[in-house]
Amino acid sequence: MYRFSLPAAVLASVSTPLWADVPAVATDIAPVHALVSQVMKGVGTPDLIVPQRSSPHGYAMRPSEARALSGADLVVWVGPLLTPWLADPLNSLAGSASHLALMEQPGTRVLPFRDGATFEAHDHSAHGDEGHDDHEGHDHSDEGHDDHEGHDDHAGHDHGDEGHDHGDEGHDHDDEGHDDHEGHDHSDEGHDDHEGHDHGEKDHDDHEPHDNHGHGHAHSGDDPHVWLDPRNGQLWLGQIAESLAELDPDNAAQYRENAEAAQAELATLEEEISETLAPVRDRPFIVFHDAYHYFEARFDIEALGAISENDARAPGAARVSELRALVADNGVKCVFAEPQFNPGLIAAVAEGQDTGAGTLDPLGADLEPGASLYADLLRGMAEDMAACLSD
Repeated sequence: MYRFSLPAAVLASVSTPLWADVPAVATDIAPVHALVSQVMKGVGTPDLIVPQRSSPHGYAMRPSEARALSGADLVVWVGPLLTPWLADPLNSLAGSASHLALMEQPGTRVLPFRDGATFEAHDHSAHGDEGHDDHEGHDHSDEGHDDHEGHDDHAGHDHGDEGHDHGDEGHDHDDEGHDDHEGHDHSDEGHDDHEGHDHGEKDHDDHEPHDNHGHGHAHSGDDPHVWLDPRNGQLWLGQIAESLAELDPDNAAQYRENAEAAQAELATLEEEISETLAPVRDRPFIVFHDAYHYFEARFDIEALGAISENDARAPGAARVSELRALVADNGVKCVFAEPQFNPGLIAAVAEGQDTGAGTLDPLGADLEPGASLYADLLRGMAEDMAACLSD
């Protein structure tokens, strides 16, 4: 359902139509909403489906959110590994819309979840490309993140109208676009800052985790918190711009210009965050759940463990005992909670220990939604982490 808006380009050229059809865009979480908002700046505003203080892993849409989804011409979401509950309504309510699953886009860095309560004994190289024989020829890490050319083919986009009879209920779109990545080389060449620190990038065409479309997400297989690597964000900005340009050629130049400006800002932000974290890079910490692997890998820091086994689920006695020993034996400087979940869950691990407590927000729960949220989120995480680890 197209919206009518005065295009920004009309200010520069009288040849531009006074009123242009602007695609209606729905997004899943606030960081993705922010990226799309940056690309649509001066043209339109996307809708946000999952409220900022709700967990994306399990959510029931309100009628207004369902209407936004049903009226969308383009849906931009991380993918079914983050929001398995969204797969069915995406097909039933927005089956004719274009679907851009960011986690499945060529060039996206994808890492595995880490196993167990503690991470310190895990060799990340064991979770890397070695041992994934079923993914031969698909090295999905970081090569090409700074070069956005060649992404105009929209590989991996799920265009709901192509080859689907939308009169038939139950048509399955979940895995469309996954297998069309064959032959893409997304290796991690050129990122020397992480040589020798392999956080286990793996392939997008492994559908085993997609069987897990029930409640929440199991901490095995690919980690869906992909937006916490700013280079993924840089990459997606270009892909979002091309998706919008395809639907709205009149504003294509504006979308691309906005994307390029936002990419430059993220490149600068990455340097800023690296400087912020440099003094505390080797200080040990524990997180609420394993949501920060991408942020850690990009900035060469590493959590020692996670309190929750599966998001909000309270840790069992054995896990608490293991984590308390980890805190005591390693001089853990900080234990981080999350605003979406009960902070009391960290007490079982931190109580009586000589460690600090902080909060990391992977979704921007307390930030103003809009174009600046993504950068504010990453910057805020770095500042909060540095503050707690500096004490």
